[in-house]
Amino acid sequence: MNQDKGPVTRLNSNYMKQYDAQMERHKRRKKRLYRRLTLFAVLIVAVFGYLLNYHLDQRQLYNEKVNQYEQLQQDLDKLKAEEKDLKEEMNLLKDTDYILQIARKDYFLSKEGEIIFNVPEDGDLSY
Repeated sequence: MNQDKGPVTRLNSNYMKQYDAQMERHKRRKKRLYRRLTLFAVLIVAVFGYLLNYHLDQRQLYNEKVNQYEQLQQDLDKLKAEEKDLKEEMNLLKDTDYILQIARKDYFLSKEGEIIFNVPEDGDLSY
């Protein structure tokens, strides 16, 4: 028995040719598998990125719509209060005493023999 650790000589037989061909096919299959897995991973990342971007856009749009809804709700409340005040004033304008009071106050109309003095407000005291 010779325990020579030198280079091993390769036999040029049919078995070795078949074995080399099988190993080459195995390498090609493995390379194709890695390519397919890489392509699949890239597609998954791209789809995930698109979905994430779409989700964030939808959240932003939702927040804008909520803010717009709240603003419109506040405007509606103001308009309802204004409508209520205007309806009350319409009812008051049907009363002749109220109309006479407005005429005296705003247009300085007086009853016969009545004198109207224009008194300044508290902040308008100038001598």
